Amino acid sequence: TMMRAQLHCLCLLTLYLTAGYGQERKFSGPLKPMTFSIFEGQEPSQVIFQFKANPPAVTFKLTGETDGIFQIQPDGLLYHNKALDRETRAVHKLQVSTLDAYGATVEGPVPITIEVKDINDNRPTFLQPNYEGSVRQNSRPGKPFMYVNATDLDDPATPNGQLIYEIIIQLPKINDVMYFQINNKTGAISLTLEGSRELDPIKNPSYRLVVSVKDMGGQNDHSFSDSTSVNIMVKENIWKAPEPVEIVENSTDPHPIKITQVQWNEPGAQYSLVDKEKLSTLPFSIDQEGGIYVTQPLDREEKDSYVFYAVAKDEIGKPLAFPLQIRVKVKDINDNPPTCPSAVTVFEVQENEDIGSNIGTFIGHDMDEENTANSVLVYKIVDQIPKLPKEGLFLVQTYSGVVQLAGQSLKKQDTPQYNLTIEVSDKDFKTLCHVEINVIDINDQIPIFEKSDYGNLTLAEDTAVGSTILTIQATDTDEPFTGSSKILYRIIQGDSEGRLGIDTDPHTNAGYVIIKKPLDFETVAVHNIVFQAENPEPLVSGVNYNTSSSAKFKLIVTDVNEAPQFSQRIYQEKIREDVAVGTKVGNVTAKDPENLDISYSLRDNTRGWLKIDPVTGEIFTTAPLDREAESLYRVQVMATEVGGSSQSSIASFHLTLLDVNDNPPRLAKEYTGLFLCHPLHQEGTLIFEVTDDDQWSLSSPRFSYSLVSESSRNDWEVSRVNGTHAKLSTKHTNFEEGLYSVPIRINDGGRPPLEGVVSLPVTFCTCVDGHCFQPAGHQAGMPTVGMAVGILLTTFLVIGIILAVVFIRIKKSEGKDTVESAQASEAQPLRN
Repeated sequence: TMMRAQLHCLCLLTLYLTAGYGQERKFSGPLKPMTFSIFEGQEPSQVIFQFKANPPAVTFKLTGETDGIFQIQPDGLLYHNKALDRETRAVHKLQVSTLDAYGATVEGPVPITIEVKDINDNRPTFLQPNYEGSVRQNSRPGKPFMYVNATDLDDPATPNGQLIYEIIIQLPKINDVMYFQINNKTGAISLTLEGSRELDPIKNPSYRLVVSVKDMGGQNDHSFSDSTSVNIMVKENIWKAPEPVEIVENSTDPHPIKITQVQWNEPGAQYSLVDKEKLSTLPFSIDQEGGIYVTQPLDREEKDSYVFYAVAKDEIGKPLAFPLQIRVKVKDINDNPPTCPSAVTVFEVQENEDIGSNIGTFIGHDMDEENTANSVLVYKIVDQIPKLPKEGLFLVQTYSGVVQLAGQSLKKQDTPQYNLTIEVSDKDFKTLCHVEINVIDINDQIPIFEKSDYGNLTLAEDTAVGSTILTIQATDTDEPFTGSSKILYRIIQGDSEGRLGIDTDPHTNAGYVIIKKPLDFETVAVHNIVFQAENPEPLVSGVNYNTSSSAKFKLIVTDVNEAPQFSQRIYQEKIREDVAVGTKVGNVTAKDPENLDISYSLRDNTRGWLKIDPVTGEIFTTAPLDREAESLYRVQVMATEVGGSSQSSIASFHLTLLDVNDNPPRLAKEYTGLFLCHPLHQEGTLIFEVTDDDQWSLSSPRFSYSLVSESSRNDWEVSRVNGTHAKLSTKHTNFEEGLYSVPIRINDGGRPPLEGVVSLPVTFCTCVDGHCFQPAGHQAGMPTVGMAVGILLTTFLVIGIILAVVFIRIKKSEGKDTVESAQASEAQPLRN
């Protein structure tokens, strides 16, 4: 027995060392309120904590919700002897007391809380092995129509009790498309977008789903699962758009009038109408049983149809399905009389027109519905004024409204105008309309020139464009100011290049011959012109233009000595600035209209860079070019005819110089005030700017820097800051006071690269308030202190002499004694 007790204590001690600890992560301690967390399902005889007793306590006592699981040793070792089950009890409330040798309580009872932590030891289970549900076709996708539910005894606050639902089978599955979906957290089943569109109880009245549920949030390979079967019946959707409705316009029945009905699949829906046409007032309403009403009489001529939508919502205002389109057509009644197209309709008819000729089509209007009996119009002539030479000269087709000449041909000289009254009627109304028919002259006369030959005219080839050079005249005896008498002139011979034009005076039919393009002696010296006079209105059959409608005219162009003409106003060329002297850089060409030879010369050749071959117009360099001096070199080229009157003309020649790398880098400015305060307490830095006279590329220049001499490299270092700035820094602080000249080599990185050596002066000096302080020394031209004192004394001596002379002259008239006295008194200040 003694041996078994020792082994049992040793086992508990081993468990105590490996498993048990409390909220302070200690295995032992004094008796005080404590909370322990222990996973359920652990092996029995697990040590929880070792309590220590304070004298005179000699043993411990355990009470509370022990459930026969928790025990405490007399020495204070708390442990459990059975596996815990969170689903049986999640929290155990215990009390521990210490007792003395007589069994009296020394401390306690002290509360000890045991929290049982969950492990995933329970499988989720559906509440039903089978579920039954139904859904209407065309139901709104995503709106749940049924739920499946599962439970899990594990802690829902941990992943052990977090359930995830999934549809794993859909039967039938048409075209591999899922018609149903499930909310993986709530188990709510709804239609997908495809299901909302495709479900049809005629094609497939029922579907079977297999739904699974997993714990551990479905993310663990060791999670538990369950499945259930869901049978879904597809019901016909009664939420359907009704057939289009016809409403007779201008109804006199009491309103509102019920016109159609909509109904949601289940009771309790809230109905409303939506107008997407943005009407000021929608003349329709809906009640909460789905009845749709027209609220006022409608006018088809104001609006012949309406389209609006019926909406069904649930109790919280969420749409239950797609809105239904409601179409209403307003049915026409004959409530509008015919109308005339205008107050007076005007037609024209040529005299001598044949009987039966169409004069025009008279079209009345009716606002009632087209292609119905309400809008069929009938035409009839009821009056003709004047009735000369007889009545019934015109007729109108009964249904088409075509007006025709019926009696005989008309003569403008007899009656130039007729007025008809036409009755337009539908089945209930009649309207009288007025038609005016004007008899117009026919074009049976041709224009005749007043003379057939306008002689000769001599003009210089430089006569200004727009000049009127001749007036021609033809006459036409047809009715004035009509297309039959208006005359248009055109040149049918002698002006193939269109240098001349003719404008017609609309009042007199006179033709003004003008110059449209410059005349050119060298091209055509003599123009033998033939004019043709015509009417814009075609001639009647059997009448043709003849020689009376044409005239001739000779235009003689005389030569004018014109200046040479360049092929272009500005010539542009590009050349590298480093081309050799004598390189051809361009060519200009000019032509003399008289075919004289041309001599070329340059003007404004300010830098003397170019020369031109006087015969060929080729341009060459005569000196080195420099883009940095002038990047775009402009000169003027003069072309002068050789012989004749030596006329000349000028064109511009622009030469763009392309940059080459021919300038070494240099300092951007003169640096004379660079200084560092002496003595240096830390390494000093100076920034300087560098430039290059060559053209930079789109990117910033790539200057590189180095020190020239070895001694400089011992004291200084130079580095690049950015494209145009660099930094000169000291490498130590042991500099003497004075001026240092630092030679720096700068490479521009060009092609080919060029280098420049600059000398950067840096002064080390004593600083006062951050500025270099230098004691002022003697400067040339400035007097010393001794010289200044001498100058001052000399000035006082001269002033004294002047005052003495003045006093002597004043006292001379007072006598010799006074003079002597005055001289004596004058001498005293001098001695002083």
